[in-house]
Amino acid sequence: MSYELNSVSTHSVGTCCYAGSRLQVRGPVRDLNDPYIAFLGGTEVFGRFVCEPFPAVTESLLNRPCINLGGVNAGLDSFLSDAGLMRVAQEADLVVMQVMGAQNLTNRYYKVHPRRNDRFLQARPPLVSLYPEIDFTEFHFNKHLLSRLRDVCDARFETLRVHIQSDWVSRMGDLISTLNGRLVLLWLRYNLGGVDLVNREPVLIEQEMVESLRHLVEDVVEIPVTTAGLANDVTGMEMGPLDLPTARLMLGPREHNRIGCETAECLQAIVNAR
Repeated sequence: MSYELNSVSTHSVGTCCYAGSRLQVRGPVRDLNDPYIAFLGGTEVFGRFVCEPFPAVTESLLNRPCINLGGVNAGLDSFLSDAGLMRVAQEADLVVMQVMGAQNLTNRYYKVHPRRNDRFLQARPPLVSLYPEIDFTEFHFNKHLLSRLRDVCDARFETLRVHIQSDWVSRMGDLISTLNGRLVLLWLRYNLGGVDLVNREPVLIEQEMVESLRHLVEDVVEIPVTTAGLANDVTGMEMGPLDLPTARLMLGPREHNRIGCETAECLQAIVNAR
């Protein structure tokens, strides 16, 4: 998803950076000297507008530190290109990695912002050649870009989609290898108003893509979720007077609690099996 960072929801909980990283993740800074589980991901892991995001719920159930490395609008590129955060993840006993959208990756067709991966920066020559009629200066977000390109030509978009999805699987494989497979994939699936891959979160992620990675990781936790507005789960969210429309598109406190419980159950089984 693509939303501005500056709001009551982020200022009140605070953000911080670890190990020389420039990516702002959920605060406050936690002690990394004791054994911990690292949670990597985007807005959902950060827990925007929520006082107790699901990593905190998991921590309370497992009674062991769970470090929230979620960043608002962060994507897979945010972590792969961040040596500091990857060191924090490598030193964790276990990593929970949110399955994030494939659209927010720099690829042969376009370049994204290095930390706010939802932001479109530049069309590369292959994309300009594929869509010569498009003025790419009008786009600021990847999802808007892909929606427009799909509407212009399904056949050409299919070429783009296949590449983006293949690149995502490859890059996920790189990350899993870097972490020696000590990884649980957390797949939070929900719909933002459409049945096609561009309108489902995480964007452009299909079952076979995740299944192709299953044998490389400790486990895959797949949880269908509902946004706060549709689930009547806005009560208890911390927001300013202008934040309600955005908050309704986030995950609410009850969903975070449910995710935290299911994740804790999976992690406890892994720990018990070791």
